[in-house]
Amino acid sequence: MIEYLQKGGLLMWPILICSIISIAVFAERLFYFHRATIHVGEFLKGLANLIKRRNFAEALHESAGTPGPVARVVHAAILRHDLPRSELREIVQEAGQLEVPKLERFLGVLATLAFLTPLLGLLGTVTGMIETFGVIASNGGYATVTELSAGIYKSLLTTAAGLVVATPTFVAYSYLSSRVNTMMHDMERAGIEIVHMLTETEPESGIISFQAETTQRDLRREK
Repeated sequence: MIEYLQKGGLLMWPILICSIISIAVFAERLFYFHRATIHVGEFLKGLANLIKRRNFAEALHESAGTPGPVARVVHAAILRHDLPRSELREIVQEAGQLEVPKLERFLGVLATLAFLTPLLGLLGTVTGMIETFGVIASNGGYATVTELSAGIYKSLLTTAAGLVVATPTFVAYSYLSSRVNTMMHDMERAGIEIVHMLTETEPESGIISFQAETTQRDLRREK
């Protein structure tokens, strides 16, 4: 590898730096999404049982202890569980909007590197060809096959290196973008469901006491 870097010229080093940055960003984002991903269905099912019993303290504790943007959106809604549906929707939307920049962090860097590295490789090819024709011009229009092949080989190395870095970088960017879209969909789903839970669920204790009172009235009538 060191041999290729030396033969490719100075522009091989910026391409190498781009590859290191690309790998670092992809690894960091992959680790972040791994930690932030949860099973939304099971998470909401557990909260539904707590909210049905109006146990908001435990629901807050459960959402606060769960990592990821989905849990944070749900936590923001449970904190204001006594608000009407329209205001809860606004809270969920605002909380989701705050999470989007965290999800898209560094993705712009990957996109930039995916477009930049082929241009660096092309620039290296152009400069290599300029050097090759400069050798021909300095020799009065003549050059050996060895001199020509050396210049062309040097110029093509940078193009190949740029494509080798750009292709997996673009694939990594596309993959991470799909993970972001999936996470945003999960946030929207969780936001809709938590608003529905908080505004449609009646306290179980009220239902039980109501049934008990009705039974006592029926017994009194029978007597």
